[in-house]
Amino acid sequence: MDKMTEIAFQIILYAGNGRSSAMEAIQEAKEGNFKEADRLIEEAGEELSKAHGYQTNLLQEEANGEGASVNVILVHSQDHLMTAMTVRDLAIEIIEIHRNK
Repeated sequence: MDKMTEIAFQIILYAGNGRSSAMEAIQEAKEGNFKEADRLIEEAGEELSKAHGYQTNLLQEEANGEGASVNVILVHSQDHLMTAMTVRDLAIEIIEIHRNK
């Protein structure tokens, strides 16, 4: 497996973990478990930060003229990360709606 594919899989892994935690946080908020919902949102942010770190390294390498060729898995990983970040942002808003009922 080449370096770019390995990085893509790391981004997918951490983005998926973050998305799952955000979705779990919504479920906890629906049950009124706001402390757990907040913990899960924090966990989602940590996982997404790991994925974002891999992405940032790729961007820095590209800016330094060291970028490698892009493959479909990398494109997929970027899509996965952006979707997961959006889910986390929306989860925060949904939790606040439940908190203020």
